[in-house]
Amino acid sequence: MNRAKAWAALDIGPQWIPRRRAGSGDSRAPAAQIAAARGETDATATEERPDAVLLGRTPDTEEQAQPAAAGSGDWQVIAADWDLLRAEALGCSRCALSQSRRQVVFGVGDRRPDWVVVGEAPGAEEDRRGEPFVGEAGQLLDAMLEAVGMSRARGVFILNVLKCRPPGNRDPAPEEVRECNRFLQAQLTLLAPRLVLAMGRFAAHTLLGTDEKIGQLRQREHRIDIDGRPVPLVVSYHPAYLLRSPVQKRLGWQDLCRARALVPLSAPGDQKAR
Repeated sequence: MNRAKAWAALDIGPQWIPRRRAGSGDSRAPAAQIAAARGETDATATEERPDAVLLGRTPDTEEQAQPAAAGSGDWQVIAADWDLLRAEALGCSRCALSQSRRQVVFGVGDRRPDWVVVGEAPGAEEDRRGEPFVGEAGQLLDAMLEAVGMSRARGVFILNVLKCRPPGNRDPAPEEVRECNRFLQAQLTLLAPRLVLAMGRFAAHTLLGTDEKIGQLRQREHRIDIDGRPVPLVVSYHPAYLLRSPVQKRLGWQDLCRARALVPLSAPGDQKAR
């Protein structure tokens, strides 16, 4: 999607165009940049499987068919390793959603993100495809990110509070949020973002531990603790709500501009191990 289409999706004009910092280019492929930042000496294998690094997921192999048994192993060990954490989530049966889901929707995006975008829960299409924010709401989110120079492949990791779809797209139940929160917190620790964008009421309430109205929350500055580090959090409306209420898109744009001002996208050469 080009920038003009992104602006059109948000009902805005070219009010603000982010600029790359001079001399910050890096001709290497993104996978090689990330491998170098992580101190890996063999970037070739990483480039052959970019989705394993950039998308936070592995190709459809026996890991999907044979996930770790729920509750297996030591949680501290699991929570400290991305692949173990993902396998644990794929095999989770800690709440009743495991009986009705089609897929666990673990998350997608850049594994060394500037931002982590947190939504509510998978919908029907997400449950079918195993990826968060697809369908119309996902297309709008992609347009919003494109409008500030970001994308799922660069600078952003996208996930939900719940990893499984609530039947009929009902609201998440408190016990479901409680059980899934351990995965969310472990993901945030491992991803180590510079900013968190909470999209929608449930994401904001879960991350901030409040029940205030989203209209009030989005007007204030917030910080959350991620592994002992204060990280700015911006509250915004969920893209599904913006589709139902297009007049509010301008507020969503304001929120993205505020987040972009707080934490600009890192230049490729600035990617660093965290």
